[in-house]
Amino acid sequence: MSAEADLAGRVRAAAGAVVDPELRRPLSELDMIGEVAVTGDAARVEVRLTVVGCPASDRIEREVREAAEAVPGVARAEVALGVMTPAERAALTERLRAGRPRGIPFTPDSLTRVIAVTSGKGGVGKSSTTANLAVALAARGLKVGLVDADVHGFSIPGLMGLTDASGRTVRPTRIDDLIVPPVAHEVKVVSIGMFLREGDERAAVAWRGPMLHRTVQQFLTDVHFGDLDVLLLDMPPGTGDIAISVGQLLPHAEVLVVTTPQPAAADVAIRSGLVARQTGQRVLGVVENMAPMPMPDGTVLDLFGSGGGAVVAEGLSTDTEQVPLLASVPLSPALRAAGDAGVPVVVSAPEDPAARAIEDLAAAVVAAGRGLAGRPLGIRPN
Repeated sequence: MSAEADLAGRVRAAAGAVVDPELRRPLSELDMIGEVAVTGDAARVEVRLTVVGCPASDRIEREVREAAEAVPGVARAEVALGVMTPAERAALTERLRAGRPRGIPFTPDSLTRVIAVTSGKGGVGKSSTTANLAVALAARGLKVGLVDADVHGFSIPGLMGLTDASGRTVRPTRIDDLIVPPVAHEVKVVSIGMFLREGDERAAVAWRGPMLHRTVQQFLTDVHFGDLDVLLLDMPPGTGDIAISVGQLLPHAEVLVVTTPQPAAADVAIRSGLVARQTGQRVLGVVENMAPMPMPDGTVLDLFGSGGGAVVAEGLSTDTEQVPLLASVPLSPALRAAGDAGVPVVVSAPEDPAARAIEDLAAAVVAAGRGLAGRPLGIRPN
């Protein structure tokens, strides 16, 4: 083997080790590295992008060039960007699906734990809780996906900071019929807000049952989350069409019920847990949001009263299944400001009491483990 051929091989290995920022796999594994040539101390690397206008193209080009130029013997590197052929894209999507037929991969026997975060009424901080819980779980090293199933009142893209410099919602990349979700704080996220026409991000989504069902089904079927440890669903409040659809599509999901301390919220929160249980889902626990907040002078501000979370937990408990109050998240200006800024409070202000409560919630969710109800155990009688 000539010296140039040996150097080209080392350049290919270095360039191939660069990780695609969307698919989270090395370029060599995705077959995105084309021809690599070396002339003297100059290298030229061809990269086949998945689609025209790939939003990660600048980053991929920069990181491949830096990787090539870091190889001893290479003084400068040129990166030539191209696009995969239809056949190459089809092969890639087949590889990403790992040979599985198209369908919902989150079956009862999958290794992914599915948790639906629900509430009886709106305005209780369910979406903020879901976004922060997702980030807290990801910070523990878990692979986390987040589906914004609140189609009419979607807010997850804003809470996760998935907007560009112009304030427009970041859009997923489509590889044929595969949707690659954007990533924020190591969480893979999808929301209907990412698919609205540019400039219409604030438009109302006026859809009825069948459209809502198809949207949730498509999120679960066509979005390439890859191998996940946990999939969180930010559910709409109440017990309407989407709650019923998720119960049908994911009957093995666990449910986390969010309430505020006041009795009016607690009463309706119990109903959402009961409906989930009717579809076969397990109520994992209760989160009390906007709980009393300690003040600097030692007093406590209980703007929404106290004790609602315990009431919901008791109301959902049975003789055979005790539902715990997993967390009580206090009122927090930092939590509100973090949501407006698109940086979850567990990242922006980790020492805030609300952030610490959510971290405790994440620890409790991990410790609770996954129920085995409805999951095949692979055991056969003799």
